Amino acid sequence: MRKHHRPTVADVMTRDVLSITEDTGFKDIVVALAARGVSGAPVVDTKGQVIGIVTESDLLRKEEFKSVHEDRRPFFETRRDRLVRAKSQGERADELMTSPVTTVDPDISIPAAARLMAERSVKRLPVIDYSGRLIGIVSRSDLLKVFLRPDETIRREIVDDVIVRVLWETPASVSVEVNEGRVTLTGQIELKSMISFTGRLIAAVDGVVDVDNRLTYARDDSVPTHDPLSDRPVWPHR
Repeated sequence: MRKHHRPTVADVMTRDVLSITEDTGFKDIVVALAARGVSGAPVVDTKGQVIGIVTESDLLRKEEFKSVHEDRRPFFETRRDRLVRAKSQGERADELMTSPVTTVDPDISIPAAARLMAERSVKRLPVIDYSGRLIGIVSRSDLLKVFLRPDETIRREIVDDVIVRVLWETPASVSVEVNEGRVTLTGQIELKSMISFTGRLIAAVDGVVDVDNRLTYARDDSVPTHDPLSDRPVWPHR
């Protein structure tokens, strides 16, 4: 039986990642980001372990606070305001970086990485190995690569791994059409209860944008029948 490989962060991450050290100066960071065409870079220590990240937003704090004089500062400052103001005065990576930084392992699933980005409100995640060393970085655009899978590749996976392998249905019983990631299902499967289950399985296939589930069923296993001898309800075998 063929085992399907579910894409992980390791499949889509950038391996040739720009990193900077703690003592990298402000101007050098700006130059490095511009040269690589990226908007952020992890900060690593002498062992290559990730200790923070510097983004364009961190660097722009300096410009943002240029026109703010000491006598115009609010009398009461929140902790966040103090941190932002201190960052605007930073000259080195260790003074500018956001720390601690959210990192991920290379074998985390793409949906899990996407959820983590949303929960932490970040645009990129440094990828580390078991020792905490930087081995790559994954961005929002990297996670969207799964939606670039060809329609025929998606259709073949649905037929082979869902229709045949999981449901034990013949390919002829269910028609699968995929157009720009949108899946349309027609045909008949054995049990009514499997219709919604089938839709959920297919929605989880990488690259699927939407599922139009038009399947019908041969037997309704949601309604019990009655035993003529005992007059007790008997649920169909599922």
